[in-house]
Amino acid sequence: MEGDLAHIGAGLAAIGSGAAAIGVGNVAGNFLAGALRNPSSAASQTATLFIGIAFAEALGIFAFLVSLLLMFAV
Repeated sequence: MEGDLAHIGAGLAAIGSGAAAIGVGNVAGNFLAGALRNPSSAASQTATLFIGIAFAEALGIFAFLVSLLLMFAV
């Protein structure tokens, strides 16, 4: 029974990986909307874009690691 609950928890933690993909899409989409609205400031905001994408991806990687830990360590 405990193994089954660990698998359910791992599946729920894996949802965070999909949420990270949605977050990256939101970050990139909002950057593109802002860059098209004001093209002269797009070059100075590129570093902020990559930092935002890195944070969103880091959360997805952490969720993936938690799901792996629940699958194999518990």
